[in-house]
Amino acid sequence: MYEIKVKANFSSAHNLRNYRGKCEHLHGHNWIVEAVFVYKKLDADGMAIDFKDAKAMLKSVIEDMDHSYLNELKDFKSANPTSENIAKLIYGKIKKKDPAIKSIAVWENDNSCATYIEDGRDK
Repeated sequence: MYEIKVKANFSSAHNLRNYRGKCEHLHGHNWIVEAVFVYKKLDADGMAIDFKDAKAMLKSVIEDMDHSYLNELKDFKSANPTSENIAKLIYGKIKKKDPAIKSIAVWENDNSCATYIEDGRDK
């Protein structure tokens, strides 16, 4: 198995609904998103996926979130724009493009990250 990781970033603002604390107020992050893909085979050039293609795929999915107020995006009209929900949303959009996606990690700062990995169980 081959595991491929790429990162991209975006900047946006959000506030958490039904939260008591600083994050209930409008604030922003410079998010870093890490996508992990898993492949069983390499192509004729010896690559699982070209890093350039994987990065382009990730960037195309997060493009609408860059320099936006996440709460106003249709995907977050009812869902809280938490790091967890952002990771799951990105995962779902990438999975439609490449089913080899394994996980999406969303870092809202250097010390805090949420990762979404689909395992078939709903919690």
